[in-house]
Amino acid sequence: MEGGGVGSAAARLLHRLGATLALTDANPHSLQATALPLDALALQGDIRSTAACEEIITRTLDAYGRIDALVNAAGIWVEGPSETASEADFTACIEVNLKGTFFLCSRAIPALAATKGAIVNISSDAGVIGNAGAAIYCASKGGVTVMTKALARELAPRGIRVNALCPADIASPMLQGQADRYGAGNPAAYFAQLLTHYPQGPQARFLTPDEVALNVAFLLSPAAAGITGAAQMLDFGLTAGY
Repeated sequence: MEGGGVGSAAARLLHRLGATLALTDANPHSLQATALPLDALALQGDIRSTAACEEIITRTLDAYGRIDALVNAAGIWVEGPSETASEADFTACIEVNLKGTFFLCSRAIPALAATKGAIVNISSDAGVIGNAGAAIYCASKGGVTVMTKALARELAPRGIRVNALCPADIASPMLQGQADRYGAGNPAAYFAQLLTHYPQGPQARFLTPDEVALNVAFLLSPAAAGITGAAQMLDFGLTAGY
């Protein structure tokens, strides 16, 4: 899992539920901040590299001998007019959000087959509907959503469940980074504009990482034994009218 918002929240919850954790992050400082209090195996790695994904899985197996679940929570946001999009932004977004997610899933398959395990990929409402000005991000998360469905079909005979969780905006370091980068110097106005899309009106708010983590834990639990190939919306009804 990627340290930060959802990754850290999911790690804390799964630890409280008794899980033994291996965590990964490209940033060694955020990785250690999350891993140390949880007595988790800290595996620094850049998941844009297939070799790094392989090493993360191998080192986890070396340490624990098995893998029961995989949660892919790494993600970056890119927005702006498509006509001025840079190749660097496109490559970074696709490699982190889609390529890294795929290759961690791919390299974990033999271990998950041995334990009849489960995968949860964090997609997005933008992986289900299109958002104007975010074509690159939508492409990456749309890929995660449909890839999840394809993996669920492929891996069902081996007893592996694969689901996507599709949250809307989350009050997290990623969202703050969005507002800082794209908010034209006014993050508060950026947040306010995002909230106008929600059907709750003045009561609209962002999800919390802990709320997303609860849904991750559910999808990994025996209670979700019949759920695979789902793109579970978690968006306050944001996409309900589409």
